[in-house]
Amino acid sequence: MRRAVLALLASMPVCGPALAADPAGLWLTETGSSRVKVTPCGGGYCGTIVSAPGKALDAKNPDPALRARSVVGVQILDARQADGAGYSGSLYNPNDGKTYSGALRLTGPNALEVSGCVMSVFCKRQTWTRVN
Repeated sequence: MRRAVLALLASMPVCGPALAADPAGLWLTETGSSRVKVTPCGGGYCGTIVSAPGKALDAKNPDPALRARSVVGVQILDARQADGAGYSGSLYNPNDGKTYSGALRLTGPNALEVSGCVMSVFCKRQTWTRVN
């Protein structure tokens, strides 16, 4: 019995951080207006808008044929490349219709930093909050 308890206690630190370091889940954007579902994909993570206010059309999309579609269901985050602090890839911003070099990293169990960069120099960051 004592060995079983010790084995359980010894395994807890290993399990705890692994679960806390997983960015998969539902996230509220920094403005609080949209929710993005982050799921594992290709060795990293992808994110799809699952709710947005109003009609939420993709009106700024560079493809005129897509401007009448809803942004709900659009994958905006493709971060499949693990880097030391998180994952990198691309980020689509429906507010301006542009795709940026992007990255994500957990800064806490309920905080996800998402960044998009132009020429890897000019970057904008947001902190999203996990929705429980």
